[in-house]
Amino acid sequence: MLITGQPEISVERLKSGDRAEFARLVDLATPAIYRLGLTMLGDSQEAEDILQNTFLKAWEALDGFEGRSNPLTWLYRIAVNEALMLIRRRKPQVRIAEDPAGESEDVIQPIQLTDWCCLPEAEFVTAEARHVLDESIQGLPERLRVVFLLRDIEGLSIQETMDTLGLSETAVKSRLLRARLYLRDKLSVYFSGRLVEEINK
Repeated sequence: MLITGQPEISVERLKSGDRAEFARLVDLATPAIYRLGLTMLGDSQEAEDILQNTFLKAWEALDGFEGRSNPLTWLYRIAVNEALMLIRRRKPQVRIAEDPAGESEDVIQPIQLTDWCCLPEAEFVTAEARHVLDESIQGLPERLRVVFLLRDIEGLSIQETMDTLGLSETAVKSRLLRARLYLRDKLSVYFSGRLVEEINK
């Protein structure tokens, strides 16, 4: 996760109100929390608000942090809740909580699967390809998007994603699969067009 190669954050120092330790946590977590807010909300100002509110609420709640989860997972949970509050103001019907009926929905198989082996490697890292991926992520339903972001973009484990969102393992894996298939479908459409262009050169 975020602290690879860094000394672990001290839960004891955090709970004692150690400002230096909290500042170190802020430095380590800021890029990921901002990225999470930006991808969930698609607005840089709202992502900044999420960032500030996350750290403010975390500081105010340090006494109640039991340390049973990684401090970074705890911050993700706060950030996700802040982002969802903003999303619900726009779309009151949005629900992230577990829905057994929803989790058992049939996974829609991708309409178009493209063999990308013939594309130059550079095609996968262009600004245009990144833009298509970002737009496709934004097109995911919120309940799928947040699982994909935490697991595949931020690199949280299945357990950490479960803890952050309060979901079961089945729900996390189901939503992750559906998100990946949706994105593969969207990217297949894009890369099939790029492949045709490459063949016709």
